[in-house]
Amino acid sequence: MDKNEVPSWILALDKENVEFIRRFILHSGSLKEMAKEYSVSYPTVRAKLDQLIKKVELSSTEEGVEFVTMIKNLVIDERISLDVAKLLIDQYKKEREDR
Repeated sequence: MDKNEVPSWILALDKENVEFIRRFILHSGSLKEMAKEYSVSYPTVRAKLDQLIKKVELSSTEEGVEFVTMIKNLVIDERISLDVAKLLIDQYKKEREDR
């Protein structure tokens, strides 16, 4: 399988997220076992999985302009605020319309 055959949602994930998916599969989807392996609570692993689900859903949509997807992922990762993301996305869309 070459890079062109890899789904875009997989390519949008960072190494840490791919590793989480690998471990999740190896533990047969048991969040309880994942919590033990990561030495964190069940709710912490559940939150990580929920965050990963959001990223996959976001990357799976065909709206997916790369810049917009990147900004939304920064919000999911709590690296920027939702308000800042909205400003950036609105400005980006406005500039694209002006072309």
